Order: sequence, then C-alpha cells, then structure tokens
Amino acid sequence: MNFSFTEEQEMLRESVRRLMQRHAPRDVLRAHDRDETFPNEVYAAWAEAGLLALPFPEEVGGLGGSVVDLAIVSFELSRVSADLAMAYGGAVFCGLNILRKGSEEQVQRFLPPMMRGETRFAIGISEPDAGSDVGAIKTFARRDEDRFIVNGQKLWMTGGGLPNTIISTYVKTDRDAHYRNAMSLLLIDNDAPGVECRKLEMLGRRCVGTYEVFFRDVAVSENRLIGGLNKGWDCLMAGLQIERAVSAAGSCGAAQAIVDLAASYARERVQFGRPIGEFQAIAHMIADMATEVDAATMLMWRAVWLASEGKDALREITMAKLFSSEVYAKVANMGVQIMGGYGLSAEYDMQRYFRDARSATIAAGTSQTQRNLIAGLMGLKAR
Repeated sequence: MNFSFTEEQEMLRESVRRLMQRHAPRDVLRAHDRDETFPNEVYAAWAEAGLLALPFPEEVGGLGGSVVDLAIVSFELSRVSADLAMAYGGAVFCGLNILRKGSEEQVQRFLPPMMRGETRFAIGISEPDAGSDVGAIKTFARRDEDRFIVNGQKLWMTGGGLPNTIISTYVKTDRDAHYRNAMSLLLIDNDAPGVECRKLEMLGRRCVGTYEVFFRDVAVSENRLIGGLNKGWDCLMAGLQIERAVSAAGSCGAAQAIVDLAASYARERVQFGRPIGEFQAIAHMIADMATEVDAATMLMWRAVWLASEGKDALREITMAKLFSSEVYAKVANMGVQIMGGYGLSAEYDMQRYFRDARSATIAAGTSQTQRNLIAGLMGLKAR
C-alpha cells in the first residue's frame, strides 16, 4: 500500500491550490457567503483547467484521471471551501453515473457540455419523507407514450437551482414493486416547464445553495432515462462508494484548513503577555485536532487507494466517511473555541468553516447510517 503521490499528482495538487488562491481568495468567498451567491468565475476556472473533465476517459473528451486524482481535487477545493467542493462533486458524480449507465448517445450528449462547464448537474434524491430511507421516495413518473410525466418534490438538493443545471432525479416508476425494482433515474432540466426551485435558508453552505424542488406535470422525454426503466437503484448504488470516498476527502481537506487556521491564530494571538499557543490548554487542543485530522486522512487515503485498485472497499470507505465527517465537525467546534469571539465574527473564516462543517455528518449518508452499515458488514444487526 503506497500513499505517495506521483509527480503528476503533486503537480495536480499544486495547480488546484494556485487556481483557488487566484480565483477564490478569502475576501471573495466571504462576500459570496454573505450575499449567498455562487462564484461562477470559479466554476469556469475549473472547467478551463480541466478539473471537470479529470475523471472521465479520454475517448469521451476527459483526461483519464483516477479516483486518487478526484480525491486530491476534493481535498484541495475543500481546504478553501467545502461548499464549493460540493458543487464540483455533484457535477462529477452525476456525470460518472451517465458514463457507467447511460447509452452512447447519452454520454455524447450530456458529458461534453458538463466538462466544458456549460451545464451543471445536481443530485435529486431526498424528499420530505425520504432521506436515509431512499426506498421511501414518492416522486412519481408516469409513462405516457414516449415520455414520462413527473410529479413530486425533492428536498435538500445542493445547487439544484443554479442556472443551466440538469437534475439527476430519482423517481418511482412502479408503485407495486420492491423499491429496488421500482425506481428510475431521469435527467430533468431545472428550468423545464413545471419545475420550481426554491432556495432554502440554511445554516451553512450558502454559496452553492440548498434547494427545495417541485415537479408538477413535468414532461420528460424517454431519451433522458438513464440505465433503463426501474433500474434507478442500480444507478444509485453504482457510484455510492466513490461518492463517499471523495466526500471523506473533502471533510479531511476542510478539517486540515481549520487546524492550520487555529494554529496560525494561536501563534499570533497574545494574551497575558504571550501567544496563547504557549498555554498548554490551547497547545494540547491543537495537537489533538492535528492528530485526529491526520488519522482521518490516513483512513481516507486507504479507502481511496483500495477503490483505485478496483477492490471492494465498502467497509473502509464507510469508516472513512464516518470518521472524517465527525472529525471535521469536531475540529470546527474546537477551532471556534480557540479563537473565541473572533471565531464567531463574519470578518474571519472560522465561522464559515464551522457552519459548513455541520452538514458533513448528514450529507452523503448520515453518521448513523454509516454505523449501521459498518455493523452489518461485521455480521451484526444494529436496530
């Protein structure tokens, strides 16, 4: 097991850092966070740099990158903003699902515009009564000759209302079958007739935005059905491991940024005649933060490496997702404590990291869901 990066991967990491320094400096991100606006110029820079094309094979216009490459990008983007990294991940994950399960015509139709940054993707799964219980979705698509008529509601959708977004919408297409044989995946434009997107007021992740989306008699052509009728569960499961591995990478990147920010503050902030980092209470807090973030990062890289080798890494990825998200939320809380009132001030970044961190143990599978899955893989039935 080799966790070292190749020369090309080191170059990738450094190029992403420079790109974000140039296009997403802290004052710019603070303004977008305050105004709840999406930095379109950053997204365009990703496309121009090839980041959106990175994980796709060269034969479809991609760069042929690996899962490790994808995790590197997620880690580095999240060091600056986990919120923006979610927009990146959502586009890429949906695109990879089309690559795996779509027809050749669908691949050629939908992937090139996404890789060029002309269109975005958002994932539409959760509903008011269906979160962790995916099988409980009620949004229904009725077959009508060569199209589907969709009615229902999706909730907690990251970036669902951003311009030029296609929603990868998981719908029920058979009310009588078991949910694993009753779901389908449809690609629905968020500005199609009958689609209404409403941005929600949330604690964190305000740039990309979290949306509630309503579908009222939305007509969707059958050529936007991915993977076949009632094969939505297969589409959902096909990309779950990579999604959670990359999510773990994002949590680790953001958590590392918090440690760096807290340590920098502790070296500079003077109280009682000396930097607060010289007080054992503060120094030990930061040492614990750094140790836990390193442990989470090692779990994450092990999981990513196994996935890149094509091995079944469900257990390792689930552990990495669970631990990294909880460490992220924990160190964000500790970072605010170290900075005191400054940690809560909008003039500093710690409060943004703190707010964004709180969703990490919920998004892409709650911590409780991860624990149940790990227990099940150990032969235990957690109830």
